[in-house]
Amino acid sequence: MVTVQHQPTPQPPRPVPGPPPTAGPQQDPRAGIEEAMAALGDLDRIPLAEHVERFDAVHAELTTALSSIDKV
Repeated sequence: MVTVQHQPTPQPPRPVPGPPPTAGPQQDPRAGIEEAMAALGDLDRIPLAEHVERFDAVHAELTTALSSIDKV
C-alpha cells in the first residue's frame, strides 16, 4: 500500500501591519477641486451624456478633500 502525503498549498505572504503606504508628499486638495470645477465650465458645449462623468470627478475630488481633513 502506498501512502500519499499532501503538501500544504503555499499561501501568499500576509501584509505587514502598519500605516498604509503613501504615494508621495501630500498635495493641496484644493488643486484637484479647482481642476474638476473648471471642467464644468463648458458643460453647455459637451454632450449631455458626458455631464455625469464631469460631476462624478467633482464629487470624487470633494470626497478626497473632505477625507483628508484632520487625516480622517
